Amino acid sequence: MTMNLALHEHPLRHQLTNEVHARPYEHLRAPLRATHLAVATGENAAEAERAHLAQLGERFGLGLLPMSAGHFSADFGAFRLRWERHTEFSSYTWFRQGPFSRPFEENALAAVPQDWLEGLPGEVLVALHLAMDEGERGPDEIAELFDGNPVVGSAVMGGVASAWTDFRIHGDGFGRILMEDRGLTQGQAGRLVQRLLEIETYRMMALLAFPLVREVGGRLAAVESGVSAIVGRMAESQTDDRALLDQLTGISAEGEAINGAVAYRLSAARAYDALVWQRIEELREERIAGTQTIGEFMARRLTPAMKTCEATMARLDSLSRRLTRAGALLRTRVDIALEEKNRDLLNSMNRRAALQLRLQETVEGLSVVAISYYLLGLVGYVGKGLKAWGLHVDPDQLSLLSIPVILGAVWLGVRRLRRALIPDGEH
Repeated sequence: MTMNLALHEHPLRHQLTNEVHARPYEHLRAPLRATHLAVATGENAAEAERAHLAQLGERFGLGLLPMSAGHFSADFGAFRLRWERHTEFSSYTWFRQGPFSRPFEENALAAVPQDWLEGLPGEVLVALHLAMDEGERGPDEIAELFDGNPVVGSAVMGGVASAWTDFRIHGDGFGRILMEDRGLTQGQAGRLVQRLLEIETYRMMALLAFPLVREVGGRLAAVESGVSAIVGRMAESQTDDRALLDQLTGISAEGEAINGAVAYRLSAARAYDALVWQRIEELREERIAGTQTIGEFMARRLTPAMKTCEATMARLDSLSRRLTRAGALLRTRVDIALEEKNRDLLNSMNRRAALQLRLQETVEGLSVVAISYYLLGLVGYVGKGLKAWGLHVDPDQLSLLSIPVILGAVWLGVRRLRRALIPDGEH
């Protein structure tokens, strides 16, 4: 009995559940030829790619192709096409079943329209031909298929298959992988083909960071030298800290520009490198006498480049910390210098205020004398007026007696006024 419950589901539940089933491997069998392209398109080309795939479907009369968000696989009759959309690149893999005599000349692209191939959005970074059959070839025949180049190979998947490649681009512009089926199931064959193609794809995507690291190496060294020079000058007593701060700001801007130019690429390289080694581990390689395994080849050729990228990431992290410490130290020196200047300025202002206070006290004394003089004049006029009205008042005596009273009253009045205008702590 099935129960349908009205549950409140998270909007991403089905999307996240289906994510583990995205990009399933193909079920393949020998003899088989495959051609694989990895095209660098950036992160905003998905719609253009789907439109281009739709054009191919129209040419072969398939109508509307069942494309999901990042995966598509369909049978076009003469071939089967698998498309996968990744973050910054897309992969196209064509499969062609049937016997063949020349593995890398009769490839899977024979039935694909040439003009459609030339119109693929993006830039091709990886191009591989893969051939899988049930025969067993000798060393000389294998060397001939790879134009005499040193070949890398091993028995894989517990010995039920072997894989050979030279990791080179041949005259037709494609790399080559040869597989020998010694008892693979269709599921095993599909997984093995996918892993071998992904190893080369992720290897190339990881190596995109290496030329960039070489390019910025000189700039990074110059920034490191500049920081060291500034820190050395900070140890000197007679330095212009403001000028040093301006220089450090410019160097910090250059460091951030370098970091912005390579940070994403270096992080992506680390992720792709991890995927390469995961796929190699899944091969379960067994050594073939006298032949270098794929894992050994990668350890000798890919690992040094990735170590260089990791060293550059470490240099960038160290440089960022050095710039932060140098900036903090220099800003502290500048702040201390500003505080000393502010202290000197305040001391100067205090001295000026003290001089002004003394001057003010002098002016106050003069003001008391002047005001008293005018008040005494008024008292003299009052005495004269009273005498004129017939009162027995001597104006001179009245003025003389008024001098101490007027001086005391004026002095007290000025003092009270000053106390009213100036706060208590500033007297």
